[in-house]
Amino acid sequence: MMRAWILPILLVLCGLVAATGLVSGGDPAPAAVLLLVFVLLAGVNSPLVFPKSIGALEAQQRSTVDGRPVVFWRPGCTYCLRLRIRLGRDARRLYWVNIWRDPAGAAAVRKANDGDETVPTVIVDGHPYTNPDPAWVREQISPSA
Repeated sequence: MMRAWILPILLVLCGLVAATGLVSGGDPAPAAVLLLVFVLLAGVNSPLVFPKSIGALEAQQRSTVDGRPVVFWRPGCTYCLRLRIRLGRDARRLYWVNIWRDPAGAAAVRKANDGDETVPTVIVDGHPYTNPDPAWVREQISPSA
């Protein structure tokens, strides 16, 4: 759990250090802007921008029942973030598994990617797709889901 927050915490701390330097130099306005940028970067790289993660086994069971894709991801992954942002609200219609929090999810990703933990890995109808195009993933979401 803590590993997912290391990058966001470091970004906020770096922003605080940089902003403190600007404030001590007499520039409070640029310091506020710089701190805001670092806080936004921390937010984007935190687990908060992703829908609630569930376990891999539960996600695969649910996917078998309703046909929704399963997305294996990890915090700090720019490709996962790209997929999440490009899916927009449709992202909530998928099952998201954080491989840093779920060992079974990490094992499923390694199995699908020849031993590598390459994410995002999307499972559709039991078939893995590594770093698929977000438009293609959106097409895989059934209209009734």
